[in-house]
Order: sequence, then C-alpha cells, then structure tokens
Amino acid sequence: MRRSLLVTTLVPFLAAAFLAAQVPDVVSADLKPETVESFSRYVSLTEARIEKQVADPGNFLYFDQLPESRRSRVLAELKEGRIFMDRLETRDASGSEIDAPGGLIHHWVGDVFIPGASLRQALDLVEDYNHHQDVYKPEVVRSRLLGRDGNDFKIFYRLVKHKVITVTLDTEHDVRYTRVDDSHWYSRSVSTRIAEVADAGEAREREKPVGHDGGFLWRLNSYWRFVERDGGAYVECESISLTRDIPTGLGWMIGPVVTSIPKESLEHTLGSTRSAVLARVATARKQ
Repeated sequence: MRRSLLVTTLVPFLAAAFLAAQVPDVVSADLKPETVESFSRYVSLTEARIEKQVADPGNFLYFDQLPESRRSRVLAELKEGRIFMDRLETRDASGSEIDAPGGLIHHWVGDVFIPGASLRQALDLVEDYNHHQDVYKPEVVRSRLLGRDGNDFKIFYRLVKHKVITVTLDTEHDVRYTRVDDSHWYSRSVSTRIAEVADAGEAREREKPVGHDGGFLWRLNSYWRFVERDGGAYVECESISLTRDIPTGLGWMIGPVVTSIPKESLEHTLGSTRSAVLARVATARKQ
C-alpha cells in the first residue's frame, strides 16, 4: 500500500520534471498568419471603443461606465486599497465572438487608487523604464529605455513567468502617452518583438525563433489611463495578449501559464504601481 502510494505520488512529479526539462521539444508552436489576423481585428475593434472612451472625461475609466450600484462598490473597494479586476471581451458588429485559430486572446482591465498622489507622480513612475526592474520584480528582471522622442518611448523588458514551468521572454515595446487635460492622460503600449529565451541566465542561453517557440506570449497590448481626482490618482490598465491555444494532453502544464498569468501579471503590475507611487508620495512629504 505504501509503495503504491509512493509510486502514485512520484510518477506525476517526475513526469512533470521531465517535461519541464524538455519544454523546447514538447510544447513548441507556430504563430500562424490567421492567428495574427484575428488578433489584429480584435485589437482594432477594441481600440475604436477606447478612442471614444478617452475622448469623454466623464467616462474615462472603465468603472465610470458601470451601473451606479456596482460603480459605488468598486469605488469603495479602491478607496480601501484593493485592486479592481474585470475580464473583458470585444465582439464584432454582429455580436459574435472573435476567435483566433491556434491561439487564445486574453483581455483584462484593472484599476487602483493611490491616495495623496498626483497624476504627475504616477506618470513619473511608469515612464521611468530604466528602473522598472526594481518596481515590477520578480516578473520584470531587466528593463531599459531604448529611445525617447517627446511622449513616445521605445523600451525593453526581460520578463520571467513561472507557473508549473518557467518561461523567460525578451520583449520590446512602443509606448505613446497622450495628454487630454491636466487631470487626464492615457497611453498605448504595443509589443514590437517577443522572443522566448532558452537556457536563460546560462552561458548557452539563446533566443528561439520569433513565432516558433512555446507560444506563451506572442502579442501584448496595454492601454493605461490616469486620472487625478478624489484626493489622489486613479491608474487603470487594460491588457490584451495573445498566446497559443492549449494542446490536448498538455493542459495540466500549458493551461496554467496561458490562462492564469495574464490576469495575475496585470494584478501584480497594478499593485506594484500603487505601492511604488505611495512610497514616492511618502518621501515627498518628508522633504
């Protein structure tokens, strides 16, 4: 009985360890043109909605458009220091879902409220890309500003995602910030290159061919909105990402990475942003 229990316990563990060690061979996937086309269509429809939203200061944030009863609850939670998260879905003009063949589209929005903070303090933090590795660790292990032209930024992140297996990604993004008025700003961040890194941190580390890798992150768009009101700053981020689909038989290993990490990453990013800005507010008050 004991031997049977030991075998039953160890076999899945050893299988997991073996598969994790064989990630390049076991879970490789190809990013197909039809997958990219569907994601681009999804993004285009979403951005059309966002353009209307940011043009109206009264409905600038996602929760501004919620029914009054739910909006009041969300505001109360935010004032208590909690992170508000909601899953979104963009549909086409006929109301049909937009599927990405061979891939999965993940769409989330989240908000935090930072009491006592100004909009400028929030912007200064998110624009300080050379130090994001300190603010957003352990997910962001390297960050670097590649170039800046006014409110346009080119940035680099090395991201590490861990859920059953560990995935390391070298990513580049174009970011543009736009001022609406003194109390409202927004930004659009679009990934321009995402490469999975094999054997990260070792002498033999190398990038896998872009679009032919584990498929844990193929595209990432982020839409940030910043509002100063109610004695502080609201920071909102809407994230749309594209990953591979979940192959039959490997859901136990791939599923947690491609389904739960998009939400958890956004939640971590917002929570870290709130904590870091609060620290800056406290420092400014002491000076």
